[in-house]
Amino acid sequence: MKKIGFLILVMTVTMLKCSIAQIYNPVKWSVAAKKLNSKEAVVFVKAVIQDGWHIYGLDVPEGGPLSTKLSFSTSPAYALNGKVAAPAPKSKYEKDFKMDVPYYPKEVVFQQRVKLIKGEAMVKGTVEFMACDKTQCLPPDEYNFSVAIK
Repeated sequence: MKKIGFLILVMTVTMLKCSIAQIYNPVKWSVAAKKLNSKEAVVFVKAVIQDGWHIYGLDVPEGGPLSTKLSFSTSPAYALNGKVAAPAPKSKYEKDFKMDVPYYPKEVVFQQRVKLIKGEAMVKGTVEFMACDKTQCLPPDEYNFSVAIK
């Protein structure tokens, strides 16, 4: 009977550790939009990253870690106007990949201009990213967003 109780305790502790690890996310995302005029707006997607952590840039060289990627849903109400704009990332040599890798620590705001076809739109999209610190990388994650432009 004691062995069964001990086994249940070990399994419970293991499941708690796994669930805590899955919940932990050092990156907090938010989205906003600014209407420039009746035909154009800018969508701002912001990442606030905990100290000691980073996400990778939009253009990581082939053979490197997972790039941050923003994708937008198609809609008859808007069209993308150009590529996602981002500030210049920092860069560091990562021996595991044998290359310099672009990354963002602390905070980054990505911007996407959109042409408003109907004057208003609900812009939806997804950010794919991977958060890392000096000792580990968390599994790739996604942030789904939507923002109304009126």
